[in-house]
Amino acid sequence: MSSIQIFALKRDFNVQKAERFFKERRVAYQFVDLSRRGMSLRELESVCRAVGLENMVRLSDKDWESHYVAQLRDTKEALEKLSQQPRLLNLPIVRSGAQATVGYAPETWMKWLG
Repeated sequence: MSSIQIFALKRDFNVQKAERFFKERRVAYQFVDLSRRGMSLRELESVCRAVGLENMVRLSDKDWESHYVAQLRDTKEALEKLSQQPRLLNLPIVRSGAQATVGYAPETWMKWLG
């Protein structure tokens, strides 16, 4: 298994649950604060291949900008926008090598751990 990375803007409830999931299983992980260090375009492309652009974008009734990103036809253009505005991402993003999840996804993480 590759090393685990948790990308988030802050330690909100889903981030805390993700961290607790890995701590309880004694799995080391790296927390990446997106407000200090954003995701590179290559990192976003890797996540996009794993989960799809539509799953990466946080959609809500009040967040029209994220809806706009989801409607972009050019994936690269959308990923560039997401790299500049990580608050539009559905977080946390958890990566293990080429595998990735968005949001709280313990079933998938269990599969990664074998």
